[in-house]
Amino acid sequence: MTLKELVQQYKRQTQQNNTQIAEKLGVTKATVSRWLSGDVKHVQTETMERMRDVFGYDVKAVLEGKVIEFKKPILGYVKAGYDMFADENYLGMESVTEDENRLGDYFLKVQGDSMIGAGIMDGSLAYVQQCSDVPNGTIGVVVIGDEVTVKRVIKKHDMLVLEAANPAVENRYFTSKDIRNIPVTIIGKVIFVKTTF
Repeated sequence: MTLKELVQQYKRQTQQNNTQIAEKLGVTKATVSRWLSGDVKHVQTETMERMRDVFGYDVKAVLEGKVIEFKKPILGYVKAGYDMFADENYLGMESVTEDENRLGDYFLKVQGDSMIGAGIMDGSLAYVQQCSDVPNGTIGVVVIGDEVTVKRVIKKHDMLVLEAANPAVENRYFTSKDIRNIPVTIIGKVIFVKTTF
């Protein structure tokens, strides 16, 4: 990975702007901009050490192409079903490969069986890329008021359908008005799941 990719990934994952990143790393906003443009490929040792502390892994080893262990946080539970209050409880860390590290941001532990037809079981860890929209037909993480769920997101004219992958579980339908008033918000895309039997 390049310095540009590492900083882009951190910025996407944390939703911080260049000024906030600069403050955390003890550099100027202009320096962060140069990193993100790819103009700068190397950083001072002291800055590299701060990056290691802030990013949570050995940045120098990654830039040198050495194999290191990447971990992503398990941020809590998500219901493969409905009526579960969204509760962000930190449950630890889960290892990912370098390629997986680039693709996603965090794991959620699934509770329920409404997505078993898509291979998402009770107890699976769903690896999520943080985003505010997903392509039609994609499995997403959706907040409905105070609950969070994993469902296939189907977009129809003036309607959003959250589709289960279990015939025993009903789909849910939301009008544009429902989406605004409840509210219904897409917060992520499921990249893959890890299931231990």
